[in-house]
Amino acid sequence: MSLTRLLYLVAYYGFARHLPASDNHYGKWARVIRRATCRGLFAQMGRGVNVEQKAFFGDGRNIRIGDFSGLGINCRLYGPVSLGTHVMMGPDVIIMTSNHKSDRVDIPMTEQGGTGPDPVAIGDDVWIGTRVIILPGVRIGHGAVVGAGSVVTKDVQPYAVVAGNPARLIRYRNAHRNSAYSESSQAEALYKDT
Repeated sequence: MSLTRLLYLVAYYGFARHLPASDNHYGKWARVIRRATCRGLFAQMGRGVNVEQKAFFGDGRNIRIGDFSGLGINCRLYGPVSLGTHVMMGPDVIIMTSNHKSDRVDIPMTEQGGTGPDPVAIGDDVWIGTRVIILPGVRIGHGAVVGAGSVVTKDVQPYAVVAGNPARLIRYRNAHRNSAYSESSQAEALYKDT
């Protein structure tokens, strides 16, 4: 690790991370300081990015964030993670990219090691609600909305609104897709009744 990178890490985790949230009276300055320290840490960081108070992202080298996107208060990202442009993130979001192995029963899970990193990709214009958990390898399509408290275990289609544990399709944001979803749901309901 280079000395410059180490200094950015110390500046962020030792100081900038603990500054007030952006909506605080002094939030504008805290936002500028956090953005400056993260610019030296992230693999890619677009214009107008907002990193909120207490965000955790390890050393940041596998984090890519597009223009005008943000990391929510007290979020935890374990890279590699990429966020598109205009991504909104609520507080306490967790994005995981690896997991513990559990397939063998002849040895304890603690001795099986972990899976390799499985990147998470989030498209443009996505809203991730408060306390959402996104599991390894998930891709969230452009324009999607993930409801608060959801656990996302599978890919989310563009413009889908999902919620729950595990997250399930509620509807689509655009009317054309909504009517197609409604018709297929009605057909499935009829099939189940027979």
